[in-house]
Amino acid sequence: MTLKGEADCMKISLMASSRMQAVLPPKRRARTTQRRTAPVCPPLENGDMLPLTEFIRRYEDMPGVKKAQLIEGVVHMPSPVRVTHAEPDGVIQLWLGVYAAENGLKTYPNATLLLDTENAFQPDAILCSPPRKGGRVWLNTKGYLCGSPELVVEIASSTASIDLRDKLRVYRRLEVAEYIVWRTEDAEIDWFVLEEGQFIKMKPDRHGKLRSRIFPGLVLDLAAALACDKAKVLAALKK
Repeated sequence: MTLKGEADCMKISLMASSRMQAVLPPKRRARTTQRRTAPVCPPLENGDMLPLTEFIRRYEDMPGVKKAQLIEGVVHMPSPVRVTHAEPDGVIQLWLGVYAAENGLKTYPNATLLLDTENAFQPDAILCSPPRKGGRVWLNTKGYLCGSPELVVEIASSTASIDLRDKLRVYRRLEVAEYIVWRTEDAEIDWFVLEEGQFIKMKPDRHGKLRSRIFPGLVLDLAAALACDKAKVLAALKK
């Protein structure tokens, strides 16, 4: 083949190649997918100032945390529980549990209680009528207890100042009917009853017993309770 013939062949080949490229569809670019990372939820910290919704969001995001409270808009995370707290707590749970079972009431140990937009407490015990819409207490869509229960109990082994100051003011303002604070370091039990917008500390009768004004038959033998004598505590309840 002559040089002229070779040149003609190359020209024909290039023309055919360009025609093929015109016919073929354009190559698709590979799509690059970017994964959206969920925003990191900050942890709860002692002293944080948060609205109720943000407090609940962070609390729910920390399943390892068993107790956190929002008191007047400020986060409080208590220290680990000692036996000096746990033993009185067991007495209170048994006492209220038996009474609730026999009287058609509800008792909630360590349940989060949504009081208002700045307060979400987690009291040691709650005794109340069954939650219902329009009642003193109700359940929200997430299953949290809301409202003002008839009776709330706090075991104050190391938080006496909070329980007898900040929490007391909130419970009084929101008309919790009765409030018990067991001060383990002082070996004292304070039982407050709401009268005309004020908490009045009840005095024991001549037998050393305190009696609820809102729940008939709910009696606490002070000496037996402070000794953590469950049998005697229940015996007083049965009389």
